[in-house]
Amino acid sequence: MKYSYLAIDGKNKKYRSEINAESREDVKRILADRGMTALEISEVKDALDGQENLPWYQKDISIKDIHDVELPKKKVLTTLHQMGIMMRSGISLSMAMEVLLDTEADKTMKKILTIVSNELYNGVTLSQSMGSFKTFPEIVISLVAAGEANGRLDMAFDNAADILHREITLTAKIKSAMMYPAFLLALTAAMIIVMSMFVLPQFAGVFLAFGSDLPAISKAVMAFSDWMIKYWWLAILIIAGIVIGFKMLLKYNDSFAMWLAEFLLKMPIIGPVMNNTYIARFCNIMATLTDAGVSILKALELSRDVVSNIFMKDALSQVIEDVKIGTPINVSMSHYDIFDSILVSMVRVGEESGMFSDAMHKMADLYQEQADESTKRLTDAMTPAMTIIIAGVVGVVAVSIVMPMFGMYGVIAESSN
Repeated sequence: MKYSYLAIDGKNKKYRSEINAESREDVKRILADRGMTALEISEVKDALDGQENLPWYQKDISIKDIHDVELPKKKVLTTLHQMGIMMRSGISLSMAMEVLLDTEADKTMKKILTIVSNELYNGVTLSQSMGSFKTFPEIVISLVAAGEANGRLDMAFDNAADILHREITLTAKIKSAMMYPAFLLALTAAMIIVMSMFVLPQFAGVFLAFGSDLPAISKAVMAFSDWMIKYWWLAILIIAGIVIGFKMLLKYNDSFAMWLAEFLLKMPIIGPVMNNTYIARFCNIMATLTDAGVSILKALELSRDVVSNIFMKDALSQVIEDVKIGTPINVSMSHYDIFDSILVSMVRVGEESGMFSDAMHKMADLYQEQADESTKRLTDAMTPAMTIIIAGVVGVVAVSIVMPMFGMYGVIAESSN
């Protein structure tokens, strides 16, 4: 059963939280073991109580198991930073959890921390308890487990926060780089729709009224405009069908998904951005995990899992299988073109010198710089490209309107004579 309590410690500081216990007496005993005296104890009714007997239309569909909830990475990052600071200050783990519970404003995170805190007092390790929640990435769990093993939880939380911060920063950079080209693309699409459905029909009526002979380009543009007006719903269905079909192919056709992943990595301009980004992420996580004492195989598996491109992920899976039978990482990587000679050479230096994590840190910085440069080049290339496309669309429409006007002037001149 779950109970909420208000308790006071030896320094007269009040704590309000929740705890799982068999009875109120158990709650008092647990709080006494923590050096606190219970002031108020009340039973908490589970939100799911009685739900199973209700008809489906009366059930609260918003209720979700707290273990399956995923919070934003920034929220998790804040919690990791706070834990790292308190661990470095010499505060015990149990007291650090109490401080977090006392200061946490987010209700969902507070529920998670409450469960973790209760499980700690029941003998469950911190990494095991955190591992039962989807909101904590597996990399964070592995770092916390390594910190528990070597007695350096402060370093574990700092490393986990550093990895999460890099992931957030990298994602923000990619989104920022793609935002302007995406805006121009949306603007182009909107302009085509507006001109086809509202502007061109007005000119078409004028041209027909004067009986002028339309040039081929004008007829084509007008025909497209008519089609859009009559069959706009069909255009939406076609686009939706293409999108759904593409997603279905990616999900159920492994060969197509693998081909597309390889194609994206080899595309001009876009390929280097993706390749450098993935390798920078891989090297950074490898360096952090090996620094924390995580085994090479486990570090490779976790680093592979953060790479979203399945072609590169498949190559890393093959490297892991080779390492399991005793093959050096650099030898296995050299068999795949996706890993360039610089990375392979630095991995070899790190393996042979015993400074593998240092080599990975340097490679992470190098590839991150290259990813930033590639992203800038992509943005610089996309802007003029989208400008040319917009200018082309406007030019075609303008020509299709202007050319018939000369025919109209001829008709007017003949009629006046």
